[in-house]
Amino acid sequence: MFHWIEFPSKEFMAEICNLHYPNLKQNLLDQCLKHFYALRAITKLRKMPSTSELLDWIGVLLKSGISLDELKGGIPFLGVLLKKEKDLEIAIEKLKFPT
Repeated sequence: MFHWIEFPSKEFMAEICNLHYPNLKQNLLDQCLKHFYALRAITKLRKMPSTSELLDWIGVLLKSGISLDELKGGIPFLGVLLKKEKDLEIAIEKLKFPT
């Protein structure tokens, strides 16, 4: 049996992230969600990043002490969000961000 569950909206995803990371600054969360949903908009990806990857990625960003300016300039630790090498190549080419 298969049951379709709609992927969370950006607003609902923000709530999920805030539950897991209650001290996450809003401007950092906004930038994370912007990058995350930009990746999910790339239709050629074999495996779209999921909520789990987003939460893991935010955890890595927080542990690394990354600044908002660094996050605005690219998607660091892209491999946390995308697991397939081909997906990484596609995302880098499509978004034109350094990684």
